[in-house]
Amino acid sequence: MENKEKQENLIDLNPSDSATIAVSKDKNEISDATDNALKEINAIVQEDNEEQVVFPEENKETNSMDSSNISETSSLVKEKKSHKKCFILLLVLLLFFILLFLFSTVFALCNIPNDKILGGISINGIDVSYLTKQEAEEKVKNQIAQKLQTPITLQHNDYETTVFAEQFDVQYDITKAVDMAYQIGRTGNLFENNFSIVKTLFTTTSINCGVSYSEETLDALMNEMGNTLPDRLIQPSYYIENGQLIITKGQNGVVIDTASLKKDIIYAINNLPSNITNIDIPVNQMNAKSIDIARIHQEIYKEPQDAYYTTNPYVVHPHVNGLDFSISMEEATAILTEEKESYVIPLKEITPKVTTNQIGTEAFPDLLGSFSTTYSTRNSNRSTNIRLASSKINGTVLMPGETFSYNQVVGKRTAAAGYKSAAVYANGEVTTGIGGGICQVSSTLYNAVLYANLEIVARKNHGFNPGYVKAGRDATVSWGGPDFKFKNNREYPIKIVCSGTGGKINFQIFGLKTDNEYEVEIQSNIVQTIAYKTIYQNDSSLAKGKTRVIQSGSNGCKTETYKILKQNGKVVSKTLLSKDTYNPHNKIVARGTK
Repeated sequence: MENKEKQENLIDLNPSDSATIAVSKDKNEISDATDNALKEINAIVQEDNEEQVVFPEENKETNSMDSSNISETSSLVKEKKSHKKCFILLLVLLLFFILLFLFSTVFALCNIPNDKILGGISINGIDVSYLTKQEAEEKVKNQIAQKLQTPITLQHNDYETTVFAEQFDVQYDITKAVDMAYQIGRTGNLFENNFSIVKTLFTTTSINCGVSYSEETLDALMNEMGNTLPDRLIQPSYYIENGQLIITKGQNGVVIDTASLKKDIIYAINNLPSNITNIDIPVNQMNAKSIDIARIHQEIYKEPQDAYYTTNPYVVHPHVNGLDFSISMEEATAILTEEKESYVIPLKEITPKVTTNQIGTEAFPDLLGSFSTTYSTRNSNRSTNIRLASSKINGTVLMPGETFSYNQVVGKRTAAAGYKSAAVYANGEVTTGIGGGICQVSSTLYNAVLYANLEIVARKNHGFNPGYVKAGRDATVSWGGPDFKFKNNREYPIKIVCSGTGGKINFQIFGLKTDNEYEVEIQSNIVQTIAYKTIYQNDSSLAKGKTRVIQSGSNGCKTETYKILKQNGKVVSKTLLSKDTYNPHNKIVARGTK
């Protein structure tokens, strides 16, 4: 009965108790072996102490000893003692290894039921000692989430802009880092694990999470800053206006060292616990190129071409006006020797003998593509800018293979050219600038060009969603910066007809349709939303505790835009036009300090 009760108690033991019994059993067996070894050593030592050397008796008669016998006996004694000492040393070593194995086994078995990370371990500077994997992951996730809310200010002289790490879609592989921390002291053999466990008692181990981020968002930010730095480099440029060639002088300035800036931002993202909140924008001082009048003349010179058409096959060739300097090259070069910000070279337009309108409206019989947007007429300055830009483009004819440049056709937006100051986006904020509104004209034209299935040569999206077209379908332009260009890749010439009055911008592209025409569908998808942040600015004019919203916030996004071609209602192709990133408009709130 008593034996039965003992057996039942053993069954009720939990796994950790079983490990304890096993350890106890091992300890008893090893203890018996150790005791036996110690007894044997003691016996040998005692025997050695009691043993006496007996020499042959002296010969009283001769009063002398047999010296050879004495020497032989002494050697045997010494040899026996040497063997015993070696044997004792081996037994001591055996005892040491038995004790070491006992310690390692007990130490390892004691740590088997431990489900927590060892001490002295941190992840990205966050201590996770003695936490379970779930506890460690939750702690690291919460603290990194707080760090992602820390603003990073990018500065260059008086220019600054504020960004947040999470805007770059920063992702940390916390689960993998926690698993690495948990595996310390668990992945090697018995002695390796014990060494790792003991090591944590005297040293600290730091593990960094793997980090990923969006290159596209980072590049979009740097492009936006590069176009808005007050002291940025401006290269020489030119445009044609009112029969004159206007050449603007370049301006020495700075260019953002994008590789270094990206490295600094990535370092800040990888080392959030270091509380890096300010980064000086690295720039390189650059000199603007000199004006190359010969190259400009070569680019603007154009031979006049008569308009004509054929009926078999039916092909319309519109006329092309010729263009040239109305002064000699020597005179033009002399003008450039003057110290001015801009130079005016008079031009002459050479009219061909037969113009397009002389061959009739059949030159452009078919509508190839159209698009329109609306705007508020309450802002008269912006309305004026839209009307001026539209009138510059209206009537433009492109021959097959010819490329349209928005900046060259519209020209520089200046007060002298009639442009007004209106609202524009700069550095994520709404401000005013000469020519505000012309980007709506370029964006409307961009969509008409897409529907006409023409080839896009150069197009960039705004750094922020402008709102007058769907995200992914805008085209930003600025003088000395981004330009919108497209090519007439059709077999026949095209003509752009547009108007920008009465609150509506309307573009129509006419030409001659062929048998192999497509129905064009443009599809723009928002694949990710980028939440805006609230930035507080101290305002000494407001009472303490009072706030005032300076700028409302709006979310940014990432888009993918596709062009789908159909024939007879069936999809023939689907082409990715662009992947665009739009930064959020951060909400700006004034906080009273008075």
